[in-house]
Amino acid sequence: MVDLRTKIKALYEKNPKSKEIIRYIHDIASSKLNHVSINIMNFCGTHEWTITYYGIRSLMPKNIDLIAGPGCPICITPGKYVEILAKLSFEGFHILTYGDAFKLPSTIYSREEFRSLAHARSFGGKVTVVYSFLDAIKLAKERPNENFIFFAVGFETTMPSTAEPLVRGIIPRNLMIMSAYRLTPPVMNYLLSSVKDVKLEGIIAPGHVSAIIGANAWKFIPEKYGIPAIVTGFEPIDVLISILLILKQLLIKKPKLINEYKRVVKAEGNTYAKKVINEAYEVVNAYWRGIGVIPLSGVILKDKFKLYDAMRELSIDPSKRYINDLIPGCRCGDVVLGRAKPID
Repeated sequence: MVDLRTKIKALYEKNPKSKEIIRYIHDIASSKLNHVSINIMNFCGTHEWTITYYGIRSLMPKNIDLIAGPGCPICITPGKYVEILAKLSFEGFHILTYGDAFKLPSTIYSREEFRSLAHARSFGGKVTVVYSFLDAIKLAKERPNENFIFFAVGFETTMPSTAEPLVRGIIPRNLMIMSAYRLTPPVMNYLLSSVKDVKLEGIIAPGHVSAIIGANAWKFIPEKYGIPAIVTGFEPIDVLISILLILKQLLIKKPKLINEYKRVVKAEGNTYAKKVINEAYEVVNAYWRGIGVIPLSGVILKDKFKLYDAMRELSIDPSKRYINDLIPGCRCGDVVLGRAKPID
């Protein structure tokens, strides 16, 4: 196991300017901002990985707290989907999903029921991990006499992968989609407007999502809430630069949106990807695991594609998507909203 000192050394070797940026961060946070408490939320799970892997928290002044937000699509996917799909895997349907959803726990914690798709497969359920939706299409075409359901999880980043084939009409009739997609700006708006006990001074906005929806999608953060927002890449130096940019805005008291990740993210995003998403999907209220129902934060297939919608085709009660699925005493919801730390 690589220790923290080795990771920090790797950070400095990979980004020679890191030490200089960290010195600036300490100078502004400690001297110019008078040691006031500064909470910065990194929305994206990949940013959290970068921060954790390179030990960036340990390099921050004591008054800066880097808080992980609700930016992991697996963490917030309701377990009820898993329960439904696990049962269907024994009822003539072959379930296809990404590897990170394979062990996603269901809402059930009894020995008699299946607690994940991995658990279901271990007892003979038809469940296969695929790398992409195109793999799902290929498999369905190769086995025309078999019925498939693709478990579609993720944020706007992965939505085009199903939307584009839907719009092009290349999905075979023996393949349906169970959409558990979630939209990111609504949850950020919910967090800033409704979660009053979490005080934030800056937002590190997601890079992958912004490549699709555009940097401008986050303008509401400084304009509505007066909080700096930085669309950020995933190198350690990207994260450090974003923290420094937030501190500089706090110093002059002029919050705004900055796109630090211009090498990938455009202001308007990927216009074609957004076009096919809007053609294929309709925005609806959606349940987030451990959080609750957030208005207009999920999507279902539009009526013209309803034959590919597993929920509608199999007459599954949509309200099943809104059932609270945390075991008593679990604080996962508090963690993804920034109310608690994973170690609490």
